[in-house]
This record gives sequence, structure tokens and C-alpha cells, in this order.
Amino acid sequence: MTAREEILAKARRALVDVPDSAPEADVPYVRPQPSTAPATPEQVEQFAERVADYRAVVERVAPDAVADRLRAAVEGARRIVVPPGFPAYLVPDGVETVHDGPDVDVAELDRCDGVVSTAALGIATTGTIVLDHGAGQGRRAATLVPDLHVCVVRADQVVAGVPEAVSTLDASRPQTWISGPSATSDIELDRVEGVHGPRTLHVLLVG
Repeated sequence: MTAREEILAKARRALVDVPDSAPEADVPYVRPQPSTAPATPEQVEQFAERVADYRAVVERVAPDAVADRLRAAVEGARRIVVPPGFPAYLVPDGVETVHDGPDVDVAELDRCDGVVSTAALGIATTGTIVLDHGAGQGRRAATLVPDLHVCVVRADQVVAGVPEAVSTLDASRPQTWISGPSATSDIELDRVEGVHGPRTLHVLLVG
């Protein structure tokens, strides 16, 4: 008897007392409703801590300081991608900007040093940023190809957990969930960043 035949024989013996058509029954489950309350200051702080745990850079920024901090975040970059709908007053001076659109191909994105974007929301318990690619957030490729992603997240966009995020988001829109900069590890757990996306994630948490 081959190994395959032996495994199949054991499976048949284990199933000998199972009816050919076992009745199916729904298992009752009461799904708790996600909270609709805004995130507490403690949850906003938790979001910042979780983002930092991923080795991302996170700054708490006052609304009137966002432009200055964003300019500092892209210092050293020669070209940055700016998505449609990104607030014009936040676009830093002194750096070449590529205004993203359908005519901007991946090769052009790859020649950019960074991208700036807004976000749909942030999740406190996981430190995850979610993009639904609305105004100011750009295409998925635009936030994955450049080596630096500077993301502006307002404190009032932070929700407590994943259930709250799912209930808030529009399921019909494309979504990108970002938990820290792109990273992977080999079998010896040597971490390499920037393989599948931006090497550096810089989050400006406003408010």
C-alpha cells in the first residue's frame, strides 16, 4: 500500500459512521454591533502608539502646523506624487510634483521619491490606515510604488477597532489597508523593508 492509499484508507475508516448527507443546521450567533461613538483621546493615542510599533514615523500635529511638518517629512525628496483632491495648501514648495492620474504610468511613479496622501480612516487597536482611494488618497499604485509615503490622518478619522472600520467604510469602494511600512522576513527572521511597497511610512496625525 502506498502512502497515498494508506492516508485515504484512514480517512475512509474515520468517516465510516458519518451519514452520506449529514443535515446542515445554522449555528445561532449574535453579532455585536460596532460602536458608532467617536474615538476617545485614549484611542487616538493608542492608534499613534500602534503605528509607531510598526517602525513607522508618527507625529501628533496641530492643524495649523500640518503644512510645515509635511514639508519637513519630504525633505530630501526630489519628486513627489500628489493625488487628485489633495489639499493644495499642503503641497510643499521646492520639490517637483507629479500630479497623479491615468496617464501617469508605473515607471513614472517609480521615478518619484515619495507620495503624499490623506486617508479614509485609522484603526486604533491595530494602527492600521485605510485608504478607500477617494479625494486626496490616490490610486493604489501611487501609494505603493514610491519609497516614501507621507499620510495625513485626522484624529476624528480614528475608529476604535476593525468592526467599526468595516461598518464605516463603503464596501463598494476599493480599499487598501496599511499597517506600517512594507516589510518581509526570511526564514531566519531577517527583516527587509520596502519589498512590496514604501520603505518609509510617515504619518501626520492631526488634532
